[in-house]
Amino acid sequence: MTADPGDNPEGMATLAHAPSRTATGSGAPDSGTAGPGAPDSAASVRHLGPNWYAAVMGTAIVANAGAVLPFTGTAPRVAYQAVWALSALMLLTLLAARVVHWARHGDQARHHLADPATAPFYGCLAMALLAVGGGTLAVGRGVIGEGAAVAADAVLWSLGTLVAVVVAAAIPYLMVTRHRVEPGSASPVWLLPLVAPMVAAAQGPALVPYLPAGQAQQTLLFACYALFGMSLLATLAFLPLVVSRLIHHGPLPLALTPTLFLVLGPLGQSTTAVSNLAHLAPGVVSAPLAHAMSAFAVLYGVPVMGFALLWLALATAMVVRAFRRGMGFGMTWWGFTFPLGTCVTGAAGLARQTGLAAFDGLAVALYALLVTAVAVALTRTALGLARGQLLAPPRPVTP
Repeated sequence: MTADPGDNPEGMATLAHAPSRTATGSGAPDSGTAGPGAPDSAASVRHLGPNWYAAVMGTAIVANAGAVLPFTGTAPRVAYQAVWALSALMLLTLLAARVVHWARHGDQARHHLADPATAPFYGCLAMALLAVGGGTLAVGRGVIGEGAAVAADAVLWSLGTLVAVVVAAAIPYLMVTRHRVEPGSASPVWLLPLVAPMVAAAQGPALVPYLPAGQAQQTLLFACYALFGMSLLATLAFLPLVVSRLIHHGPLPLALTPTLFLVLGPLGQSTTAVSNLAHLAPGVVSAPLAHAMSAFAVLYGVPVMGFALLWLALATAMVVRAFRRGMGFGMTWWGFTFPLGTCVTGAAGLARQTGLAAFDGLAVALYALLVTAVAVALTRTALGLARGQLLAPPRPVTP
């Protein structure tokens, strides 16, 4: 097994700031180690990569996951609405900034697509649209009204699903035809464009009741199952590459260790998807088919949730190891958030399907971890922006 390049601070700095290797997408320095003089660069969006959409996803999932927990009352509802509003504002701001980025820094934007370490983060764009759209219907309708919430979710889900399908096909195509992928460089980041259709499959069922009964509702329901299969089978093809890289080449560099949590995304989101689809199936499809969908949600979801908990334990141990070796803050810390949130919604879906209080307890425990992770990531990101560190140009790579 090779030595971990992140075991020494100099090697960690090299990997964290090399544009072709960092998982931050923009090559931005770790805010915990960035040098002075960055504030002048912070006003520019040149180094704003697609990885920043992960902050939107991670914030939105706090509201979305909270809405399915067994908590009632005015205080939780207001808190979820505030978080949803924040995620929507973040999405609008980031979309505007990315438009400026493409208009003024097209060369850098094209470089992002050509970089195998950055291109997969375009899956975050689709998931940000879908997460905010889902939150608009689940939480935001109490603020803007049900009609506006349905319309907004329909637009965001349609746009997010289109982007999800495009990136799920386009990024692997670029990896095969354009990118130079080195042996042993497989990363959990590769899963980002593949899990995007699964997010669409999980969010789509909420729109089913607002469609005309019959063909329209059935078409959307089965389209979500197709999105589920698209993402699941693609994930099953890529996930062994990630595990093989860990076994044969050792731990990830320190800066990239949080990306291990990304594996939880397809696990928790697929469990959420089949649970949501089964919940909406009665009255949309025949009774025998609805019963089969409900059984599939349990027989698929429980084993997958078990594996998710196993991977959570492994990833947590690797993160603890990285902290002990000096892992500093970076935008990769947002990798802790959305995947945990999908496990919350997955556990809540299983609680609804089985009636077991144990799954409710699991959802609440995971939600506590989610809120903690988002609070830390959001605070450190705000500080990094205020200090001009996160949007600073990458430092030269140490020979």
